Amino acid sequence: MFLRIDKLQIELPKPKEGDANAAAAVQELLGGRFGEMSTLMNYMYQSFNFREKKKLKPYYDLIANIATEEIGHIELVSATINSLLENSAPNKPPVDAPFAAARDARNTHHYIATGQAALVGNSMGQPWQGDYVFNSGNLVLDLLHNFFLEVGARTQKIRVYQMTDNPVAREMVGYLLVRGGVHALAYAKALETLTGVDVKKMLPIPDIDNSKFPETQKFEQIGSHRTIYRFSPDDYKDIKLIWNGTHPDDGQELVVSDKLPDGGPILEMEAQPESFAPAYDPEMLFEIAKKLQQNL
Repeated sequence: MFLRIDKLQIELPKPKEGDANAAAAVQELLGGRFGEMSTLMNYMYQSFNFREKKKLKPYYDLIANIATEEIGHIELVSATINSLLENSAPNKPPVDAPFAAARDARNTHHYIATGQAALVGNSMGQPWQGDYVFNSGNLVLDLLHNFFLEVGARTQKIRVYQMTDNPVAREMVGYLLVRGGVHALAYAKALETLTGVDVKKMLPIPDIDNSKFPETQKFEQIGSHRTIYRFSPDDYKDIKLIWNGTHPDDGQELVVSDKLPDGGPILEMEAQPESFAPAYDPEMLFEIAKKLQQNL
């Protein structure tokens, strides 16, 4: 079962204006082959289908716990896309063509299919696909795939970072570069315990330090790059049998933290009457909700 906390893993900057094309680029980090949907579903199904959970508990705990963190990453990337789409179309009557500018947007599905909000798809509008999930049942092979998936995701995050200077997008990418680095290192260490191969010597891929990106620095200063957060009140404690020692970059101690990130507020999305979201006349819905709350 899962416990949900109504916060984002970090606080996102307030968007100054809409940026539909940045939102389209960021979609790759949600629903692309190497996006957060893929990392979530790969690790989640590997944890569901894991054989000998009790005998191989440190590896099960690692995969299952990282899968849980990835749910929050989907939430964070979706919030970023939604922030970029806020105020990207004027609130005008339908006859005044409020979506005229959307004809030149990179992803018109944001306006046609979802009411100016995130899609379960990539930067070209292609839906996320279940065959992006790799779950062979062989522990070493699955861990090796997970390492590959994390460094592939890192590569694409950096490329999206290079596509936009929007501060909302870059804040999110900076945080996920740090957290993705943790996951890649964790899978490398797990492989090392099983095979003796020092996989972490290949990191970082691509060969550019997180320190080159200003948005990563504050997260590394609080030790996020060497911390695995345990997303459970009582479970997954054997992560520490794999996640221990020192970080290869700065030599500081690796930490399994029972305290979750401080996080930031959930994005409050305003009504978009031009998209009929939540309705063409939202005031009527607001009145109904107000009456419900008065009955509490």
